[in-house]
Amino acid sequence: MPSLPLFEDAPVPVDVATLGRLQVVPHAGARLSAAARAYNLQLARVDKLKAQLAEMEALSLAHRHALTQQVFPLTAQHQSLMKQMALWLDAQLQQHQLPFTPTPAQRQLMVQTVCNLSAHLVAAGHADMAAVHDRHSPQSLADKARAHAQDMKAQLEAMMGESFMPHDPDATLADVMAAAKARMQESAAQEEAAREATAAKRKAKQAAKARAKAPNAAQALQAALQGDADTSLRTLYRQLAGALHPDREPDEQARLRKTALMSEANAAYARKDIVTLMDIQQRVALADPQAVASLPDDKLNSLTLLVKAQVAELERQRARTQQTLCHEFGVPPHMGLNANTLKQLLMAQEGELTESVQRLQADLELAQQPGGLKPWLTSQRKLAQRAERAHTLRAPVQGWDAW
Repeated sequence: MPSLPLFEDAPVPVDVATLGRLQVVPHAGARLSAAARAYNLQLARVDKLKAQLAEMEALSLAHRHALTQQVFPLTAQHQSLMKQMALWLDAQLQQHQLPFTPTPAQRQLMVQTVCNLSAHLVAAGHADMAAVHDRHSPQSLADKARAHAQDMKAQLEAMMGESFMPHDPDATLADVMAAAKARMQESAAQEEAAREATAAKRKAKQAAKARAKAPNAAQALQAALQGDADTSLRTLYRQLAGALHPDREPDEQARLRKTALMSEANAAYARKDIVTLMDIQQRVALADPQAVASLPDDKLNSLTLLVKAQVAELERQRARTQQTLCHEFGVPPHMGLNANTLKQLLMAQEGELTESVQRLQADLELAQQPGGLKPWLTSQRKLAQRAERAHTLRAPVQGWDAW
């Protein structure tokens, strides 16, 4: 799938039909006024942002499909092998006699492996593995979850500087996070209310000062333009509502079409999407195709205010969508959301899972061979030691005493 320059100023595909219906086109040999050029510019920005949002939606659908086809089967295979290993080691530990007499360290490694694999599988949705974990761990997964919830509660309360829920030793992590979120939302609402009260007082003072003196020409013009813009939006919506009301249409097919168009118009009016309302007006032939071109500059200026507001909202929507998708797909902050980035991440996930599956398959084959458990444990101990040394080398040194 081709990638659009989603967050750059380079040109992107736009809805040419919509632009053609709504933009101001100069007559032969004529020049557009500044008001007409400003209106056309904002209209093009709306189409560009809508194209970018559509591209993000298409990218997300394609990537989810690729995950389903390429990554999810490997994840299922990986978890199946983990389960086989955990259950096999569990069975070995329950035998009265193993093929060899393990040292305490080797037995502990077997127990630790079973517990780690089982805990991971439970977190992935394999609830039946909780019993396997609890059979070998001095602390059950439920107890660990409760302890983790209490630790998280203590950390959050220290960060927030207050207690946000009564002490409950059986509270889950979800309970703690929900209570913390509710308290933070309450605090945010209180802060917002305080800001609004302060802003209202400031606005009242400014209004009082404004009443004490006559508004200047620029302020009066801006207020007039905004009032004209709001009136235009409301008038256009009422025109569409009157023309598209489905209850007034006797023909079934026409009624269905009007119902869809009225639903589209209602949604557009709710978000002050003047461009969509104007486009519907043109599609149902309620306006002269050249009506916009014949508007005087003051009317175009008020219309441009509405389109600029729509541009600002679309930009916010684009930022929210980008943030949501980056979080969903694990896109690092320094990487842009585009087809190449998602392809690289997909290939990395697929490669890591393939390597893990192959390693687990080899481990199972070795451990289950006659006499293979002991050399497998030896190899696992060496891997653990190497990992520990690597972690120690990567850890920051806190002064000379660290040596």
